[in-house]
Amino acid sequence: MPDYKFTVAVEQDEDGLYIASVPLLQGCYTQGETYEEAMANIKDAIRLHIEARRDLGESIPIEVAVDEVQIVA
Repeated sequence: MPDYKFTVAVEQDEDGLYIASVPLLQGCYTQGETYEEAMANIKDAIRLHIEARRDLGESIPIEVAVDEVQIVA
C-alpha cells in the first residue's frame, strides 16, 4: 500500500472520551479513552476505509492543503 497522509481532528467529549475523525474521508472516525488510543484506532479506521474504497473501485482522495483559521469572537 502506498503512503498516505491525512489530517486527523481530535476532540474530547463531555464524558472524557477522545473522538478522532478524518475530514477528508467521510464517515472515518473512532474513539478512545486516551488520546493515544484514539490515534491508534484512527490509523486502523483509515486502513479499513482505504481498503473498502479500493474494493469498491473508488479513488483515494488526496489532501491539497491544510490550514488553520483564527476567528475572534
